[in-house]
Amino acid sequence: MGMLLKIMEVEKVLENLGFSPNETKVYLALNDHGSTKAGRIAKLAKIDRSSCYNSLRSLQEKGLVSYVLIGSVKWFQVTGPKRLLDYLREQEEDVKAVLPELQARHKAAKIEGQVRLFKGIKGIKTIFLDIARTGQDNFVFGSEGQFSERMPEFAVQFDRLKKENNIKTKLIIRTGRKEIDSKTSEYRHAPDIEESPAVTNIYGDKIAIIIWTDEPEGIIIENKTAAKAYRSYFNFMWANAKKQ
Repeated sequence: MGMLLKIMEVEKVLENLGFSPNETKVYLALNDHGSTKAGRIAKLAKIDRSSCYNSLRSLQEKGLVSYVLIGSVKWFQVTGPKRLLDYLREQEEDVKAVLPELQARHKAAKIEGQVRLFKGIKGIKTIFLDIARTGQDNFVFGSEGQFSERMPEFAVQFDRLKKENNIKTKLIIRTGRKEIDSKTSEYRHAPDIEESPAVTNIYGDKIAIIIWTDEPEGIIIENKTAAKAYRSYFNFMWANAKKQ
């Protein structure tokens, strides 16, 4: 069972690097069995020869597979697992090269009042990274400490990002709920509020609503007027909430 889980983890990482299912099978077959002919690779990977050749070609283009000719027969081999790190760095460099142009085009095409939906832990992580990168103070109500409970390691990283970007957080929480010690956060308490899985964040020109269900969901509303109105309501609640 443990070995199966490790194999699944490796396959997931390769998938995240942009490998197709067949490329993953071929790469792992070569990695596990060494220098091998195409026909045997297809058998080991349990795919047809045509798909195997296509995957070998694309892996060669990525610089992850090479071959030697012995007589007139090609023997394929992976270029070594550490080459994956180089490949990842190359992908990052490619993204960095086009990032300014993409940013300019994204800004030009941006629609005022856009709404984006996010699902799962990775989606929620994207929302919190957006809060940190915006560099604006964050105003929160409805929190029950779900973030720290469900994503404890990332919560520490997020707190560090807030400090680096000089972001302060104001939270209005239920009376009786224990505060989390944080040098970047200030709390006030409001009575007669029911516990809720929904947490609202107001930062910059954005409103992020996170719903902490079994599979959490989130919404980012980017609208300057709406964010201003939400912040006004927050300030009213803050002025009437209690320090404890």
